[in-house]
Amino acid sequence: MTQPDPTPFPIDHVIERGAGADPALALRDETLTHADLRTRVARLAAWLKSEGLQQGARVASWAAKGELTCLLPLAAPRTGLVHVPINPMLKRAQVAHILADSGASLLIGTPARLGTLEEADLPAGCQAIEEGDALGAARSADPMPPCDADPDDLAAILYTSGSTGKPKGVMLSHANLWLGAVSVAHYLNLQRADVTLAVLPFAFDYGQNQLFSTWLAGGCVAPLDYLMPRDVTKAVAKNRATTLAAVPPLWRQLVEAKWQDGAGDSLKRLTNSGGALTPDLIDAMRETWPQADIYPMYGLTEAFRSTFLDPALVATNPTSMGTAVPFAEVLVVNEDGGPAAPGEEGELVHCGPLVAQGYWQDAERTAERYRHAPAHSEYGGTAVWSGDYVKRDADGLLYFVGRRDAMIKSAGNRISPQEVEDAALATGLVADAVCFGVPDTMLGQAVFLVVRGEQADDALKAALKRDLPSFMQPHSIEWRDSLPLNPNGKIDRTALYREISERAAT
Repeated sequence: MTQPDPTPFPIDHVIERGAGADPALALRDETLTHADLRTRVARLAAWLKSEGLQQGARVASWAAKGELTCLLPLAAPRTGLVHVPINPMLKRAQVAHILADSGASLLIGTPARLGTLEEADLPAGCQAIEEGDALGAARSADPMPPCDADPDDLAAILYTSGSTGKPKGVMLSHANLWLGAVSVAHYLNLQRADVTLAVLPFAFDYGQNQLFSTWLAGGCVAPLDYLMPRDVTKAVAKNRATTLAAVPPLWRQLVEAKWQDGAGDSLKRLTNSGGALTPDLIDAMRETWPQADIYPMYGLTEAFRSTFLDPALVATNPTSMGTAVPFAEVLVVNEDGGPAAPGEEGELVHCGPLVAQGYWQDAERTAERYRHAPAHSEYGGTAVWSGDYVKRDADGLLYFVGRRDAMIKSAGNRISPQEVEDAALATGLVADAVCFGVPDTMLGQAVFLVVRGEQADDALKAALKRDLPSFMQPHSIEWRDSLPLNPNGKIDRTALYREISERAAT
């Protein structure tokens, strides 16, 4: 693959390339052209400027997908402010933490959401404004031209889902966001005629990039907040969407959904991150949308996106993470700090310009994850040490092994939860599987498996006994009708583990 232009620009310039009369944003009540989009971003930026906020001040948004949440990620950094998108599914306690941690000076949100906050939830000096009032005031503002910010300036703070404690803010520069958009638009081959149905939260880096990469290519974004899978199927048909991004739990729902005749025929590319696609799910996706390319991807908020698997290799290498995306150097580092040999397990270390600037006002956790790149890195500088362990095969394809801190140690054996989960899913008896190690006085940790599906305990145990060695056999299997999901639509492993651990301790 040829490399795209590595020159970074201020992120608000992503909307400068689309043809003026082409559709850019399909809202519920109107569709904005690229010319309209540029004007409204310019007016919203001008209104923000008139509010007198200091350079670098944080502006938070807490609203459903719509005009505000689509424009503010560009309007705020145009004025030298830092955007802090808050997932609309979060509740008061999580929002109060993000507002306090970021030190937000302005919060723009829907009236119902703002109404759940108490006065003490807003940081000192933070003003809360309803999104309708903000958009209304912006309509009469004189348009503000694109900015000339240093690409290394801070543009956004994205808060992680809190899988390891309270949410922490990842600092993203203009360059991080711009090069992320260029990288994705390039390897997905996005075009002016493409329509992206944006179902993922914009507070999620995977979700926000749907805006930037599509607009950079001159395409159109159709934002959607959905309640049921049928909402997605209808929106795909209505908008003639060509691009759809999701996480594994949603893909499972979509392949099980009823698609009216021809409803999904417009889809050209399906992208996945936030968890691995299993071979059975890939088969179901290929059967449901035979005309579409499937792009399995791996990423982490701390470095945006690291790898993707070429659609041409999905059928023959369905469990692979693929290779590095443009602008990413992905190393597999062994215990000695050197390059791991083919087939040798090592930590995935991400180097290059997609690496974020660290965690907001958290030097300790920044130092744990953001460290100097290995000596054999071509980029050098600061790298993200992911904590994820992978292997690279002789052809250069990467395969996920597991997280060091998630590994189960049972009777002296080191067990990958991912391997147990994959074995359970491969039986075809369960739709989802989550594996943990729970404290055990005899073994140190016992293997605990939680699955979703119609109960078939004896059949699953027999299949796992057939496919896994004795030391990897689950000591307990719990069947459920549903599994908890976090605000980003991923299985909430932290909540599930906490529940099971507390129960095991009593």
